[in-house]
Parts: sequence; C-alpha cells; structure tokens
Amino acid sequence: MIDLLSAANIANEIIERTSSTPDTLQAVQLSLAPAFLLVGIGSVMNVMVTRLNWIAGRIERLSEQEESARSAKINREMSWLILRRKLSRRAIMLATAAAVTISIVIAVLFCSVYIKAKIGTLVAFLWVITMSLLISALFHFLLETRQASRGPDTKRHRRT
Repeated sequence: MIDLLSAANIANEIIERTSSTPDTLQAVQLSLAPAFLLVGIGSVMNVMVTRLNWIAGRIERLSEQEESARSAKINREMSWLILRRKLSRRAIMLATAAAVTISIVIAVLFCSVYIKAKIGTLVAFLWVITMSLLISALFHFLLETRQASRGPDTKRHRRT
C-alpha cells in the first residue's frame, strides 16, 4: 500500500512539473538545434551507407571469380576495395556514435527544463564528444573518397 502511495506521489510530481506549457515550449526550443544536427548526421550517413553498399557489392562480384582466374589487376582492385570498405565502416560507426550522443544531448536538454540540477557542463561535454565523433567520421569519409579518386591502380594503398 505504501508503495502505491509513493508511486502516486512520484507520478503527481512528474505531472506537476511537466504540465507547464511554457516549460515544455522551452524544452522543445532547447532541443531544436541538436535535432537539426541529428538530421544532418542522418543525411551524411545515408551517403556513407550508399557508398559502402556499392563497395560491398563490387567485392562480392569480384570474389565470385575463382582464385586461379584472378589477375594481378583484380587483386589490386580487391585490396583497394577492402581498404575503402574499412574506411567506410569506420566512418559509419563514428557517425552512428555521434548520432547516439546527440540524441542523448536532446534528451538531457529536454529533461533539464524539468529538473533542478544544473547540467550545463554535462551538455557541453556531450556536445564536444558529438562534434569530435562527427569530425572523425567525416575525416574517415574524406579518406575513403580520396582512395576512391585515386583508383585501384595506384601503388600506394595505405592501410589504416
């Protein structure tokens, strides 16, 4: 019985804190800029995944050839594609981590309107982590596009 009363008190407290329309409006406004960043990250990830799908499809088509029938040119292309796939995977992984982190920022900003604790430092820290992950993702994507522009016939396939 005491559990039900304490649960009812907690529920009443939550309803009381979140019932204010101006507070809810402020929470939505605070969350708006990071939400736009999340949309941007999703758009970039769409491009990255499209490139990775093309690379994976090309690797699969080349892998279907028998090992003895492969020429040196095809082996170079496979090496080049494997490096591009590795860079693409890292870029997607880092962009996904940035999307998760910015989603946490949105949730924290939304909740910050309703709690008394000062969490500005946490939001700033999460924002820096998000931007670091996004910069790293874009850097790996840059490396992948650089490899793509060089082509498979270059002798320099730097392993990263």
